[in-house]
Amino acid sequence: MKKFFSVLLALILVCCSLPLASAQDAGELAFRADGTFRILQLSDTQDDAYPAWDMLELVRRSIEFADPDLIVISGDLVEDSRVGDVGIDKQPGREGVNVENIKGELNAEKTRANVETAIDAIFSEIEKYEVPYVIALGNNDRKVGLAGEDWLEIFAKYPHCIAFDESEDAQDGVDYHVTVRGADGADKLCVWLLDTCRGGISDEQVDWYRAASAALTASNGGVPVPALAFQHIQIAEIGNLFEPCKMTDEGAKKAKDGFLRLNKEIANGYNMFSYEPGRSSYEFAAFKECGDVMGLFFGHQHVEGFSGVWDGIELGFTYGCEMAKTGPYGFRVFTLREDDVRNYDNALYRYTGSVKLGNVQIEQEKYEPYGEYEGLALFFHKILNFFSALVSVIVYEFQ
Repeated sequence: MKKFFSVLLALILVCCSLPLASAQDAGELAFRADGTFRILQLSDTQDDAYPAWDMLELVRRSIEFADPDLIVISGDLVEDSRVGDVGIDKQPGREGVNVENIKGELNAEKTRANVETAIDAIFSEIEKYEVPYVIALGNNDRKVGLAGEDWLEIFAKYPHCIAFDESEDAQDGVDYHVTVRGADGADKLCVWLLDTCRGGISDEQVDWYRAASAALTASNGGVPVPALAFQHIQIAEIGNLFEPCKMTDEGAKKAKDGFLRLNKEIANGYNMFSYEPGRSSYEFAAFKECGDVMGLFFGHQHVEGFSGVWDGIELGFTYGCEMAKTGPYGFRVFTLREDDVRNYDNALYRYTGSVKLGNVQIEQEKYEPYGEYEGLALFFHKILNFFSALVSVIVYEFQ
């Protein structure tokens, strides 16, 4: 039944393809004259009306470093409500945008004013560079009492922000896609922005994606347009990048049953948590069926910076930018080539140091999750790994 409605909606979208395409005319995206296109992914700026200096510095430095043609912010633009943020913006204890009365009821007007101030601090910095940017909303963005249309109303104030809603699903997800044209004027790349709302993508949103992807494929002569997708909360299949291991193995992290670590044959990078393998989702099945999505990237977990390929699709976490939480902090840069879009480059970077100390640095992430050791070095690494695994047990119990 789902497939029937997907096909039906696809036919409707094909008929309406011109109006949908015009929604991004203000931010016409195209490969450069040298045939390249660069995407900067930022995630979890997650601040309030008193933004942290280093969060804004990370935004500035990442743009200057990456020289992007498009910026993707993959969710949690603002922090809803949490005490913290001591000493990083001269407003200790004033973390969060939500304003509540003594009964815990949200003051919608004051909260929205805080949201708009927080957003303006970030977007005003981005606007200075005159680079188009798109948004995939996150769970904290959904805890401030604003509906999808409210967010779009805020985004509409910024000339270089491309944001609209195509899905019209019951979950109120703000889902849409933008395309990047080649020298011949044809669509060479698609970027999907998916709203995981408070807990994930609904089947209805997936059905919208199926239909919109089918329409785009049809308009491209029946050939899927290569795509990258971004959403805030990770997909279940991220767990398939992990393998069972012993507690003393390097990279071991506590799992529900035993220990897991990144499978270095298919994945690499830095991780703090483990994710259970063997799960599947309707969303991933849709990506496989449509054949366009090359990679799907997330935020949400802040301290995770790894990626790997599962069943032909790259899955990856990107570090957050929120300075009220522990690091690593960072961003991801994609470089795509018009003549070989599916063979793209993907690099993760860390932001270290601080504005206050004057020692900010951008460093590329090392992509080796664990090494190989022999003899005495192996013995000492097993001891070190044992204590590291103990820490992961504590983290697992309290996360």
